[in-house]
Amino acid sequence: MCLENGPALFIHGLVKLIKLLLSQQTGCGHVMPALRLFGRKWLVASDDLVYPGLFELAVRTIWLTLIVILYIRYYDYTWECTKGGDYVRAYILGMMALLVVVIVILIALVNRSAQGSITDVESRKHVPAILLLKIFLIIPETVLNVFGTMWAFCGDVIVCEHEEHFSKTVIEALAIFNWALFGLAVFGLALIFDPLGSKRYHDVQETPGGGESLRHRKVTSIWQRRFRWAFCWLRSDEHGNEAFRQVAALLSDLFRSTDLVPSDIVAGCILLRVKQKKETREMRRIQMLADDEPKYTCDLNRIFAVAPRWMNLENARHFLRLSIAAYGWPFVMYRHCVTGICRLLTEITCCGCFSSKSSMIIDDNCCLCHLAGVKYISKIRQEDILFASFRNHVFELPFCIIADHKTASIVVAIRGSISLRDIFTDLSAASDRFDVPGVSPETMAHKGMAEGANYVAKILKEIGVIDKALALYPEYDLIFTGHSLGAGVASLLALKLRPKYPDVKVYAFATPAGLLSREAAKLTESFIFTVGVGDDFVMRLGVDSIENLRTSVMQVLHASCLPKYRVVLNGCGYALFGVPSGDLETTWRDDIVSSSGRSPLLDHRPIPTVTEATEACLLTRDISQRRFSRTRLYTAGRILHIVSRKKTKAERKAGTGGPSYEMRWAVAEDFMELKVMPRMLLDHLPENVYKTIDIILREQRDNVSEII
Repeated sequence: MCLENGPALFIHGLVKLIKLLLSQQTGCGHVMPALRLFGRKWLVASDDLVYPGLFELAVRTIWLTLIVILYIRYYDYTWECTKGGDYVRAYILGMMALLVVVIVILIALVNRSAQGSITDVESRKHVPAILLLKIFLIIPETVLNVFGTMWAFCGDVIVCEHEEHFSKTVIEALAIFNWALFGLAVFGLALIFDPLGSKRYHDVQETPGGGESLRHRKVTSIWQRRFRWAFCWLRSDEHGNEAFRQVAALLSDLFRSTDLVPSDIVAGCILLRVKQKKETREMRRIQMLADDEPKYTCDLNRIFAVAPRWMNLENARHFLRLSIAAYGWPFVMYRHCVTGICRLLTEITCCGCFSSKSSMIIDDNCCLCHLAGVKYISKIRQEDILFASFRNHVFELPFCIIADHKTASIVVAIRGSISLRDIFTDLSAASDRFDVPGVSPETMAHKGMAEGANYVAKILKEIGVIDKALALYPEYDLIFTGHSLGAGVASLLALKLRPKYPDVKVYAFATPAGLLSREAAKLTESFIFTVGVGDDFVMRLGVDSIENLRTSVMQVLHASCLPKYRVVLNGCGYALFGVPSGDLETTWRDDIVSSSGRSPLLDHRPIPTVTEATEACLLTRDISQRRFSRTRLYTAGRILHIVSRKKTKAERKAGTGGPSYEMRWAVAEDFMELKVMPRMLLDHLPENVYKTIDIILREQRDNVSEII
């Protein structure tokens, strides 16, 4: 009886095993887009297999063609092998059959993976089963590849009198490529492995009152271990472990209660670009952007008529050059990859290690290359560089103090982000109390930048160089300047030192958005001049805007009717040719349009029926219910926003030029939402900010000359 029922019991047990392996339900009780396999979640979705499947399908087809040719040319000779002929025949026939099966499975896998929209998991319910079958085929494929390796590289195991150069070359190549493919599969498995993919972590619900769940603590711990392993050299920094903890907590909170995989975020950003263009077109159509008076203007006199005299673009261009100079030799090499060394040679101090070092130059290398870069970019004499620290640790930024005789100023130029240590300073984005005399005790600031400001203030106090310089040049102004991270640190430093130096002024360029609480940011408008260009994403980058971006990504993923492979393919076309008008409508599902005719894509509130309660809570815009950001932080200073100007119909018809840029005084609230735009990175680069200001001033000068 046992023998008779053996096959039935085996099949029954196999069916139960497959059901267990393909289980996709979590303790949350709702279907998620991430792939569930072997009873756990992976960092890949069921619709991520289209392009990898097509690539492998092409490779397998080529292999099958070669094996068929090998069979036709060599199979009959295998009967003449004196040793190991059975291995050769088993390899040829087995590999042919296996490749046919694998190709059929790949076709089915690509077809099923391409079905449905991104969140329509039900359309791809067969993908895990097909993928599981393909994974099981790795076992016979490995056995056959051992036979092929023996044939190709073990001459004493298989001995055949007839040796054909083509056949031997094919077998050697197939054996090597098979092992390479096996290695890639193992590597890919490691990449998509989710340490918290086990079902038991999804069974743990959020604790009442906002307490941390087991899953959240585990995610934070995993991120910290990753940072310690990947950036082990940063552990020697005094604040390295603190930065790891801060960034790990941020990343854990941002993706808390979501099931997004990396490809979902990429697709979401592409869809956001389409959504934003659709919103702009719709708002123009209903004349939401049409005012009697344009928001932006090309008239510099009109713009700066309401600003203090020291806030002008001539000064801004000059101090931006000094901000760029703080980047040192890396910026020279970045801008002049081929001739950079030659440009620095005239400023480098050869054999500086053997000469007495100045106590005013800290942590430069043997030949003072950083100082050489500062001198080359700023065109400042070395004797006018009063102090320069190139020490770069977490929360510790390089900066220079310059006696600028051209503007009669003592300038403190603070370097922006250029190293991994700077990135950890940027990402330590929790809001922390910032105690400054004369400012509300409830003032909050970006923790990493506040620590950077405290570090610079400490060094300035220890060396006393500003007091000495102002004593030497009593009529000179005190100016702080910086770009990006340097701009944020310079703004906080000025706020911190203003009680001692009440006339301090700041020229900040591309300042990050999440810098300072609102009341303190308003206070800085009298002594901080902030310049931003176009679609600069850093000027919109903060914890709050990233959380909003996460919300928007989830909204557009649910609203899209396209499969992910189409979204990615369209994204490549958008990068090259822009977003066509037809895609603005065909990208979205028909059921997202409400009965009033208004699309939820134009609504800044979250879609209430996007998903279950946990995700709906995640999508909330209420700042009091944020996972990480409890205090909204803003850009400091008075903000001049410069954008490219579109030519008028008359100018296009006449073929004339006109001003290239227009500008307006913006407020910090204008930079609270991240936008996915083609120039979002380019507009942040310091050389492009400098070029924009330079073009504006040059065009103004040309216009004045024409009038005269």
